[in-house]
Amino acid sequence: MSKKIVTIVGARPQFIKAAAVSREILKHPGQLEEIMVHTGQHYDPNMSQVFFDELEIPAPRYNLEVSGGSHGAMTGRMLEGIERILLDEKPDWVLIYGDTNSTLAGALAAAKLHIPVAHVEAGLRSFNMHMPEEINRILADRVSSLLLCPTDVAVDNLAREGVTQGVHNVGDVMYDVALYYRERARAGSGILKTLGLTEQAFALATCHRAENTDDPVRLEGIVSALAQIASDMPVVLPLHPRTRKLLQQFGLERYLAALTIVEPLPFLDMVALEQATKVIFTDSGGVQKEAFFYRVPCITMRDETEWVETVELGWNRLVGAERVRILEAYAALAAGSADVSSLPYGDGRAAARILALLMV
Repeated sequence: MSKKIVTIVGARPQFIKAAAVSREILKHPGQLEEIMVHTGQHYDPNMSQVFFDELEIPAPRYNLEVSGGSHGAMTGRMLEGIERILLDEKPDWVLIYGDTNSTLAGALAAAKLHIPVAHVEAGLRSFNMHMPEEINRILADRVSSLLLCPTDVAVDNLAREGVTQGVHNVGDVMYDVALYYRERARAGSGILKTLGLTEQAFALATCHRAENTDDPVRLEGIVSALAQIASDMPVVLPLHPRTRKLLQQFGLERYLAALTIVEPLPFLDMVALEQATKVIFTDSGGVQKEAFFYRVPCITMRDETEWVETVELGWNRLVGAERVRILEAYAALAAGSADVSSLPYGDGRAAARILALLMV
């Protein structure tokens, strides 16, 4: 008898992770049916049919179009919409990814209807309870039946919290994605030519986390450092609309003139840039890992990271948002040494392991 899985996603990184699992589900026709629900949490003009075509996944069957508002209002509206879908679809599993409000809403809606929850990226911890993502991931883990961990560290985090039932280290689905799309991006993207860039002769930056963008002191520290680095080599910054709005609000637009500003990029273009750049500056969890997968030095503009392996192995430096620390980390790049042999995120077959557990 076929099993029905409802997948809840709401942000671009979640669609990218879901692509690996969705592709594996399609290998089991007649055994598994996936229904994808997009909460609408992150509106992205590049999240169009082209995006889904690039990832080779069908567009979501449901789009709740819930975006904007406070955390409570957003999560509440999502919870209401997801509950209605689950009552109609009656799935065997609800599959959630990561740590967004969509993740929490999906977990709570399913748990209250006594539908088993499988949490991909379970066990990650920043140990910073000021981050809404930390609250989301802890609560999602508490109501999940399958805790699908990407690393041994994540398994250990859960064990320290007394959670051992249903815990599995399946590896990281993002590594599956990185391996699958690496060559496709190289062959299929013309972004370097479009932007007039040369491999290993530019920097790539992203900045979107509220802890940075909502604080004018932190935001200025980041963009002023990037502007200075741009005097050494081009710095490409795909600029999130919210970050652009706050730069204007805080009077920090002057720093953008030194940078190569582009709109948020299609997936394959971003992967092509990540592989070709000399260094990545980011506050994104996903981009930190992609830098590691492509063996590109990463400077993370946060005070902590869930992906401690990237730091321990020498590929990632945590610098916060102070201009001086960012510039010091950039200056130290040439002297750095990193472990190229370790594979803490598995062997690129996480999606297959996840499916095996869901089909039991």
